[in-house]
Amino acid sequence: MSLKEHENLAKGETLSLDTVLANLKTDEHGLIAAIAQQHDTGEVLMLAYMNEKSIRETLETGQVCYWSRSRQTYWRKGESSGHRQTLVSMSFDCDGDAILLKVDQKGPACHTNRRDCFFFKVDGSNVIINSAPQC
Repeated sequence: MSLKEHENLAKGETLSLDTVLANLKTDEHGLIAAIAQQHDTGEVLMLAYMNEKSIRETLETGQVCYWSRSRQTYWRKGESSGHRQTLVSMSFDCDGDAILLKVDQKGPACHTNRRDCFFFKVDGSNVIINSAPQC
């Protein structure tokens, strides 16, 4: 079964969380891309990865938890920096291969202390840095 089989459901119909999680398209490590977006401005903050355990923890606690591919451990956003992400809503795309997290971001979202991670902006044949660190 896949989420594709459910794409014709009418507005208001429901699926269990277990059904959706069981049908996500993850990589060989059980990871799925998660995009964090500031809930009130629409600003795209970052892309990270989640697995079933981090998804469930995020839903249970309201604090966003990712899987760090570089450190091979769970990463609770803001745990050391204080720049927490509080979950406002979670949605899955139609193919079940991406998550959209609408969050309330406190402080910078990027490890470089910039508001977001997308500060390399293409300008013709150049790429410019379009923001400065906040702290």
